[in-house]
Amino acid sequence: MSLFLLFSIPFLGTLLGALAVYFFRSGIGERSGKAISGFAGGVMIAASVWSLLLPAIDESSYMTAAAGFMLGIVFLLLVDTVVPHLHVNAEAAEGRASGLSRSALLMLSVTIHNIPEGMAVGAAAAAAFAAEGGIPYASALALSLGIALQNFPEGLIVSMPLYKEGKSRGRAFLEGTISGAVEPIGAVLAFVFVSALSGLLPLLLSFAAGAMFYVVVEELIPEASEGEHSNIGTIGAAIGFALMMILDGIFG
Repeated sequence: MSLFLLFSIPFLGTLLGALAVYFFRSGIGERSGKAISGFAGGVMIAASVWSLLLPAIDESSYMTAAAGFMLGIVFLLLVDTVVPHLHVNAEAAEGRASGLSRSALLMLSVTIHNIPEGMAVGAAAAAAFAAEGGIPYASALALSLGIALQNFPEGLIVSMPLYKEGKSRGRAFLEGTISGAVEPIGAVLAFVFVSALSGLLPLLLSFAAGAMFYVVVEELIPEASEGEHSNIGTIGAAIGFALMMILDGIFG
């Protein structure tokens, strides 16, 4: 039951965010979007450090953690290259190249965001349930809660454009929810993989941290800082970072 809780909390955040399409009549404004991107980035950076990198260093060495971190970067770089999705600075070109609608590209973008988040939760859960070493269960729970918080706006970011394109609220809600389905799937796969290779736990924890860091630098920071009102994104990032730090302090 405790394992199910870790895997389901982040997905619940996406589901509740997608459900908000029933209560919003218009899309998210520019300032709100920057605050959301910054907040998500702050949460993910803090989670990468406190919930993944520091435990990896404690269990092994800085070199092992650095190697896993860079492997995570390379993995997400490959995913980012192969899967068509929406980049802020090149959305028109990508849309033409892939033949997909803007909302479909956006959904794929959020799905890519969710891959490393699911991996992180699964790796942390495996560390929490490890026979030796690992991390406290409360730390894995803090990570799960932090990711759920930043998943809430992501669910709305996917479902709202779908509704504005003419789809029903029910269909928009469903597709927004589906965008987060990769997260518990990734969590389960990562948990099984890490549990089977417990000797590589520090490397795999830092791998998940690298994957999350790639998403922050490649996607979230540009979205938060481009154009006017970039300070709003910075404030959002600071709030997200501080909140995740507090969660880890309370539960860790």
